[in-house]
Amino acid sequence: MNILVLHGPNLNLLGEREPEIYGYTTLDQINNELNRRGAEYQAMIKTEQSNHEGVLIDMIHEHRKWADALIINPGAFTHYSYALRDAIGAFSKPAIEVHLSDLLKREEFRKHSVLEGLTNVARIMGKGADGYYEALDRLVKK
Repeated sequence: MNILVLHGPNLNLLGEREPEIYGYTTLDQINNELNRRGAEYQAMIKTEQSNHEGVLIDMIHEHRKWADALIINPGAFTHYSYALRDAIGAFSKPAIEVHLSDLLKREEFRKHSVLEGLTNVARIMGKGADGYYEALDRLVKK
């Protein structure tokens, strides 16, 4: 199984940016653990991070034939990027939206996800870095 993992804006600052909300685990640590677990499952993991909406969309397009599934933390794009929503919808394979914090317990504007309602998307929130690992487990154990 090939799994594309995309991290959206500001996630390159994990471990430094508001650790009381996002935790102390760095993005490199998350990616390393995903790759380690992926190897155990004999799954190929490709991880990318971008602060740019179009780059994330291009990654989905570029890897759409390679990837069997998608794990994405869209960051702030969660709340307004219909272009990213359309790219994930066109991906037409299992996708899991991951958020380190529980958006429903945050500011009002964070409670809405434009990805909500896509039939190929599940959501995991509020589990910190473990949310990524749970997403991987769900995908490979289907």
